[in-house]
Formats: sequence, structure tokens, C-alpha cells
Amino acid sequence: MAIAPNQKYKDAYVDLSKGQISREIFVNEEIYQRELEQVFARSWLFIGHESQIEKPGDYFISGMGEESVIMCRDRESKVHVFLNSCRHRGMKVCRYDEGNTPVFTCPYHGWSYATDGKLAGIPYFKDAYHGEIDRTQWGLVEVAQLRIYKGTVWATWDQTAPPFLEYLGDFKMFLDLSLDSWDGSEGGSEVIGGVQKWMIPCNWKFPAENFSGDSYHNISHRSVDMVGIGPSGTGRRDMNERNQAKRLHILFPERGHHTGAYLLPKGDSTPPAYQDSPVVSEYFAHCERERRRVRGEWSRLVGSPGEIFPNTALHPRQPRTIAVWHPRGVHQTEVWRWYLVDRAAPDEVKNFLREYYIRYSGPGGLTEQDDMENWNYAHSASRGTIARRYPYSYEQGLGYERADFEVDGLKFPGLVTDLSEVKSSEDNLRNLYRRWADFMDADSWDVLANWRNGSGA
Repeated sequence: MAIAPNQKYKDAYVDLSKGQISREIFVNEEIYQRELEQVFARSWLFIGHESQIEKPGDYFISGMGEESVIMCRDRESKVHVFLNSCRHRGMKVCRYDEGNTPVFTCPYHGWSYATDGKLAGIPYFKDAYHGEIDRTQWGLVEVAQLRIYKGTVWATWDQTAPPFLEYLGDFKMFLDLSLDSWDGSEGGSEVIGGVQKWMIPCNWKFPAENFSGDSYHNISHRSVDMVGIGPSGTGRRDMNERNQAKRLHILFPERGHHTGAYLLPKGDSTPPAYQDSPVVSEYFAHCERERRRVRGEWSRLVGSPGEIFPNTALHPRQPRTIAVWHPRGVHQTEVWRWYLVDRAAPDEVKNFLREYYIRYSGPGGLTEQDDMENWNYAHSASRGTIARRYPYSYEQGLGYERADFEVDGLKFPGLVTDLSEVKSSEDNLRNLYRRWADFMDADSWDVLANWRNGSGA
């Protein structure tokens, strides 16, 4: 299907009034190419964690859309993010996933770059170039903006994009649930082990919408719940506290971010059991007590899967992970998943969590295998000529989102759906595509940053 010039995506492909989304946005090559320019070249994207590059010269190869980028720490310990492409002929100047180096040298023609991105060496500089090339103009391409927040590294190619914390808006409190220590103190997280990476034959928006807060697909995980792989030996997680909690969806239409959340009963003080290890059990019991002391009634808020637009997924509670859905063509996604633990936690706690995370998430995790099957078959069954004529339904909970939601004296930002009232809602998923259409249609951040002029929802 050809895309008409100046086509409005919100009119043609995202019908929010009916809760219908065209399958075309998942399978159309023209739409995908426009996404790379309109969405990934303008958004703030997750790059990695400072704990991956602790020493000068340390580097980690990450991605922004389809671009390979180098996250590194220079000799002055400053963090940079560069396009992983030589300025001479485009060859990757770094072909290893991570490591330490004083210089990045292109293996094609030998141009070399310091860890601050400056062009350091050119073969035959005096003879072939007559010493005249201006090295200051040919350093590695650096991102337009970079922000380190509680150890996490974020970047954008767009100089006109709002600063990162403005981009987050009131969603910051939900990112903090992933990055703060379990006892409620600021920051304190680190990456444990390596980054898991694997390919899925589906469009990147399938996993992005699932982790936006798809509360409807638990039929997919029934066998996993029956096995009882959770840290307390029941379900996938700490099921008892979740069964007692008020379950919420929270979305921010003007930013495109959204999350699920659980609000534990008032006065509840029952920590997870972690019955297999007294050391682990006592650590989390201590953290639960400290969190209640530090955060008061807000300590009852427990994070659930959510998404920072466009493609960074958060899982704040156990397993505590950050996932990125890297687009690799219209029909393929490369998933990268980071696992976080408290830096100050005892080694026995970290080992306990590492083993649980492996059972739960990633290509070997029981839940992720279920999800990958869903996304794979849904995508392949939507590529045909006939299939593409029929939209997907996103009608659950349509119109039940509430502003100024308050419970037990706690007032929540954004729009909230109380799932005790509607049981299941696709509000967060609709929010993803609302913002996606905004980016696809808007010419600039002057339009996208609509909260600045009060026109945002």
C-alpha cells in the first residue's frame, strides 16, 4: 500500500475515537522508513548504564534506531555517545560489544579517534593530504544531547528536543521505581551480568505495546504461573501482594509514556517470603521497612511494566529490568535487556536475583518465550493482502481514563484507569499509538512539545 503525500497518520491509521489501529503500520516498508526519521531521530533513547563504563577508556556499543553508537568514557572520565561510523568511508570504528581502549581505529583505512571523539590519526597525513585536512571538522559524530540520570544514559539526535527531564514529565516518578535502591534511597542501581540480545521476527511495536501494560494476555502465561517460578515460590512474581493491591494503568498523553502500577493496601507490611535464603529474606524485609520510613504512604506504590516512548520498557519490580526494542527492518526486532540490582546488596542477594531473572525474562525465560510466540505469529498473520485490510481492535476501557485520580489521599499524575472497575483496559496501548501518530505527523518539536502552550492533554 503506497502512502499518499502529506498523509495524516492519525486520520488514516490511528482511529482513537473507535479504538482501531491499522495493521499497515506494522508491516508497511514506507511507514517504517518514515518512523526512523520522524520517531527515532527525534526521541530520547536509552543507551546504557554508567556501571558498564566505570573506568576511562571503557566503552559499550549500543543502538539508536538502526544506528550503531559507542557509549564511552574519555580520559577525563566524561561520558560520550558517538555514531559508530568512520568519517572517511563509514566503516564501524568499533566492532566489539564492550571493552577498554585508548583509541578507536577504523580497520578499513586506519583513521583513529580518541575517546573524546576527536580525530587523532590519519595515515599519510603529510603525503596524501599535504597536512592540510582540518582534523577538527572530522571527529566522530556525537549525539545532539546526552543526559545521565541516576546512572542511566540517554541521548537524542535532535538538538531541538526538550531536555530529558522535561521529555519525561511526571513519568519521572515511575522511572525512579526502577532506578532507586530497594530501600527507597536515591539511585544506587547497577547492571548485573551482561546485556541479553536476541532477534524476534516481528515489528518493534508488538513488544512495545505489550510492555506498555497489556493487562489482557495472561492466558499466555498460565503455565508459567502454575510452575510458580516467582521469588516467593508462587506465580511469576510476588502474587499475594499483587492480588491484594489496587491495580492501575497510568498514562501521559502529551508525552506518550505509560505504565501499570499496584497500590498495596494501607498499612500492609507483609514482605515477600524469599523462603529459600535467610540472607535474601532479611535483606528485602529490611529494604521494605526502610522504604516505608523514607517514602511514607507512597512506598505502597509498586511498579509494573511500562514504557518510555518510543521503545524503552521498564519492569520496576522483580524482575527489575530495562528492555529496548531496536528496529531491524519492518519485519524484525532486536531485543536488548539490562538487569538491575542494588549496588550495595550482598552478593548472595545479587546471585539470587540473577538466577530468578534468568528463569523469568530473556530468550531463556519462561514468560518471554510465551510473548515471542505471540508477537511472531501475530506479525506473520498480518502481512497478507487480505489481512492488511482489517484493523486491530483497541477498544477496552475506552473513555474510562480519569484525571486527578486520588485514592487514600494519594493523588496520581496523568490519566488513570482503575482496573478494579474495568478489569482490563487497552488505554496504555492506545496512548502509544496516539503519540506515535503525533511524531509521524509533526514537522517539529514546536508542535510535539504541546504541553508548553497548554494544548496537551
